[in-house]
Amino acid sequence: MAADWPELTPVPDMLARLYDLPPSAPETARLAGEGVVCRRAEAYERSQVTAFAARHFPHWRDEAEAAFHNTPPGIFIAVENRAVQGFACYNVTRPDYFGPTGVLESQRGRGIGRVLLLQCLEALAAEGYAYAIIGGVGPAEFYERAVGATLIPGSEKGIYRNRLAPEGPA
Repeated sequence: MAADWPELTPVPDMLARLYDLPPSAPETARLAGEGVVCRRAEAYERSQVTAFAARHFPHWRDEAEAAFHNTPPGIFIAVENRAVQGFACYNVTRPDYFGPTGVLESQRGRGIGRVLLLQCLEALAAEGYAYAIIGGVGPAEFYERAVGATLIPGSEKGIYRNRLAPEGPA
């Protein structure tokens, strides 16, 4: 029922300068040395990646699915022991938007989220964008530290306002 659907807390958007990014390569190599490969997802991995999103980050399943409608897919994944540990999307909710992104709680603190963020932002820069919008951020401090992102004033309501309630028993 719609009454059971919690109202989303308004969160701001952030802006990241794509022409001033730290490189992802050193951290990507470090993670690879630890057995975590961060890379663009392949179209043939769609069902596994979207199942991961649905299981661990169900509110972001639709956007993870939408990422596979782009060529190449607009989603990067972290893989360890042939299993998805996290994902990050870009250009799925809106053009020039980063997100959503999610890393398993047990994997946080290893730098996986930062590498996935940088890979997505590098992809946006390669498409010719100078700035990227990080939509509806949760941990603003993470984005400030990782890429020098700044809050966009007045963006708290953002594009996620007026969301539909999930379907359920009537």
